[in-house]
Amino acid sequence: MRRAGRVTADVLEKMRELVRPGVSTGELDREAENYILSCGGKPVFKGFKMGRLIPPFPGTICASINDEIVHGIPSFERVLEEGDILSVDVGVLLDGYCGDAACTYPVGKISPERQALLDITEMSLNNAIKAAVKGNTLGDIGYAVESCVKPKYGIVRDYTGHGIGKDMHEAPQVLNYGRPGRGVTLQRGLAIAIEPMIMSGGEDVKVAENGWTVLTADGSDAAHFERSIVITDEGPEVLTPWTSIMQAR
Repeated sequence: MRRAGRVTADVLEKMRELVRPGVSTGELDREAENYILSCGGKPVFKGFKMGRLIPPFPGTICASINDEIVHGIPSFERVLEEGDILSVDVGVLLDGYCGDAACTYPVGKISPERQALLDITEMSLNNAIKAAVKGNTLGDIGYAVESCVKPKYGIVRDYTGHGIGKDMHEAPQVLNYGRPGRGVTLQRGLAIAIEPMIMSGGEDVKVAENGWTVLTADGSDAAHFERSIVITDEGPEVLTPWTSIMQAR
């Protein structure tokens, strides 16, 4: 899982270098897939099925712009513009195990409001990871996110983090809200993906006609940050060590 996580994080490092005005999300997707394949891995998202009525996901990455929360479909026709924010989510299968992580990047110079949204979302992820210690609960993780962003920002409640291992999505669900001391107790060896999805407006969401892309219902901005971690006796170990957006500024 460390190897799969390292490749996953490396993809996000490459995205950081490539994201700029004038680049299409299709180009980003192509670069991500080429790198994963060159490492002997497999893109987990590509071909992922969600019911018989929705076509399999066509991309290696999810590329979600501005009011798109998650599952944005990459396309050579979708070109990034100055001031956009772009969430890139990527999953990698390597040697039988999965890595999963996401970052939201500024495209050129962004507004102070969008920068604040990115900062608070990453901060909520950091708080959640600090709470992910042996003996704590999933409720402690959810509360760490919720207490960081409320009441100023909205939380996506219909989509969650998850366990991760040989499959990308495993039990348990990792909510971005909760009550301290409630829920599953964290045990050594448990691997989970923690992924706050935070909105600058209300908490209602909608799904695009393509059946995949989740957007804010009111058109407000959204940010998404994710790391895969494992619980150890010494504390949480980050398996997808991408560089902090806040530190990179």
